[in-house]
Amino acid sequence: YINSRLAGRGIPVSCEVDIYGALSEYMVSAATDLPATLLDINNTVPSDMIEAAGTAAKKYKPTDLFMGFHCGNTPSCCLKSGCGLKYQLIMHRLMEPGKDPDITCGTLEGTLLPGPSTFFRLQGTADAQLRSYVAEGHILDADPHSFGGIGIFAFKHFARFYRYVLLEKQFPHHGAVAFDHAGRTLFDALKLLGVKDISTPLPPAVLYPGENPF
Repeated sequence: YINSRLAGRGIPVSCEVDIYGALSEYMVSAATDLPATLLDINNTVPSDMIEAAGTAAKKYKPTDLFMGFHCGNTPSCCLKSGCGLKYQLIMHRLMEPGKDPDITCGTLEGTLLPGPSTFFRLQGTADAQLRSYVAEGHILDADPHSFGGIGIFAFKHFARFYRYVLLEKQFPHHGAVAFDHAGRTLFDALKLLGVKDISTPLPPAVLYPGENPF
């Protein structure tokens, strides 16, 4: 909840001591003049949920969809009406089983506002290099049927991008989320910073380095 309040004021705060995550959020906020958040790329989207999403999901393949999730760090202005201050369900199960929430209270929960979005990450490697990825897509107007600050994201060609960029290049599970399309600005900013390894989603006709052509 504290993180969400600060992010809503343009002061990004990352979860889990993620310094590059906070820096990525800051760049996203500067690129859009909007609050940002930091989310896990969490899991695929069940077929019944895709059906319930209606026409918004029909133009995407199931492999283009994923859940963006975290507990409490997304500003309330980036959540649909009905968000509220609740408790961290996972920590409650571990730390206060069978009890009313006490020390696990304080997460702001709700569904992300639908609209254009950019997933972004700037990351330092073990050998002191900078690498990054930028991907534009949309947050769908659909019920994710889960807890935390969460939404269903749709990014064209996401499955291959996830396999050959996020996993292959060992990016952390956190990504900074812009509530607008900001790829052009972020890409130019990375070039000015001298970042040479900038990944974006590629169409099927273009292979990623190391991708099996067969």
